Amino acid sequence: MTSSSIARDPGNTLAHDKPPQAGTAKDDKIALRRSLIRLRRSIASNQRAQHDSAIGSHVTAWWRAHPVPVLGVYWPIHHEPDLHAAYAELAAAGVQLALPLVMAPDAPLQFGAWTPGAPLVKDAFGVSIPAGTIIPLQPQALLIPCVGFSATGFRLGYGGGFYDRTLASPNHPLAIGVAYACTRADFAAAVHDVAMDAIVTENGIQ
Repeated sequence: MTSSSIARDPGNTLAHDKPPQAGTAKDDKIALRRSLIRLRRSIASNQRAQHDSAIGSHVTAWWRAHPVPVLGVYWPIHHEPDLHAAYAELAAAGVQLALPLVMAPDAPLQFGAWTPGAPLVKDAFGVSIPAGTIIPLQPQALLIPCVGFSATGFRLGYGGGFYDRTLASPNHPLAIGVAYACTRADFAAAVHDVAMDAIVTENGIQ
């Protein structure tokens, strides 16, 4: 669930950038991840705040149309969309939020109850999890951060496979990818990849 830091690029003209391309080789996927993380990090702070607000509004609109009682969320890293304002709004509407728990490097994610503002600690894998006693939950839907996403709804992650294993079950939760629109890219999905049920960017819900 982590990725090496990439140097920040100057400028904020991302709307004119051509989406990166990739083939099927592992090296191509690694290069594409680096390129997309660099692209994401280059978004100017004021533009990022506007994007995050728009994405948060689309997420809450998605929930109103699909009012699941338990929603898996994420703590942003590496300049992923920050949806804390949306989390607070959802919690106020009665949604129980849950953060992912890494149980082992090769295991599916588990989820623990979390309320916005509640303290977090780092686990052995460096992941932020709820402090104190963990209350396990089974979310009906997951907000899943994307390094990139394809026109066909597949997600490019960090390569650890945590969400892939989590979604491997036929009865997996709804998968809602979250990304900035500039990280849409062409790449081949692996045989184990599961398409997102929806992808939310600042431009709307795909």
